[in-house]
Amino acid sequence: MIKIVTDSTCDLPPEVFEQYGITVMPLRIHFGMEAFLDGVNITKDEFYQRLRTAPQLPTTSQPSAGEFCEAFRPLVEAGHEVVGILISGELSGTCASALTACELLPEASISVIDSRSTSVGLGMMVREAARLAETGADVTAIKARIEELASKMKLYFVVDTLEYLRKGGRIGGAKALLGTMLNIKPLLMIHDGRVEPLQQVRTRRKALQRMIELMAQEMSSASLVHSSMTHAQAEDEAKALVAQVQAAIPCEEFFICELGPALGTHAGPGVIGVAAYGD
Repeated sequence: MIKIVTDSTCDLPPEVFEQYGITVMPLRIHFGMEAFLDGVNITKDEFYQRLRTAPQLPTTSQPSAGEFCEAFRPLVEAGHEVVGILISGELSGTCASALTACELLPEASISVIDSRSTSVGLGMMVREAARLAETGADVTAIKARIEELASKMKLYFVVDTLEYLRKGGRIGGAKALLGTMLNIKPLLMIHDGRVEPLQQVRTRRKALQRMIELMAQEMSSASLVHSSMTHAQAEDEAKALVAQVQAAIPCEEFFICELGPALGTHAGPGVIGVAAYGD
């Protein structure tokens, strides 16, 4: 049997993780000298409450190779093959840690895939891999499908400020926008695993509308679209956009999730994003 492993930046409805027995490796959140495991001993609400009052922005760190070994070993000893689908290597060292763990378990059947995405983009890949595993697909077929999705997954998002991305070092090509932040709301994308600027828009409302328009254009030639939305402490606003998203992008499937602490550290509260891929 094939077991799927991902990390805590993967956004999916909780029941999906439970349904498929997906292992989630938590990243660490550091508030000064205090360290928390993402989703284990700090909830999303607790994290964002602390973020608002923290004298310094928190930092994050990836799971260690040893922690990946501890997660992989019981799965392998139970006779399973393992497929790890993880946050973009351009955004985190999580993939590197997992690959080092594979070297420490040379006899194990473990495949590690860099999703070149995160959040709900990563979530849709993980869900697809779990479905394929359940239907009996082998590792080769699962890897091929997830690498296909990684090449065509689109993830667009609007942030209130680039400061969180800048201070966390995850800003990528979007650093070109820093000098104009007083007058715009940045519309960003994950491109080839990095945060890149997409457009500059004058107001948040227009930025969100433009995000949906651009995603609809990207998906216009697809016969079947899978989509999802993420947000950070912007649930009402995100839910108000759902009808617009589904009207602009007719979806076979759609779900909405809140961004977890590891990504919330870098994107900040108020972010709203849309991910989609077409078949």
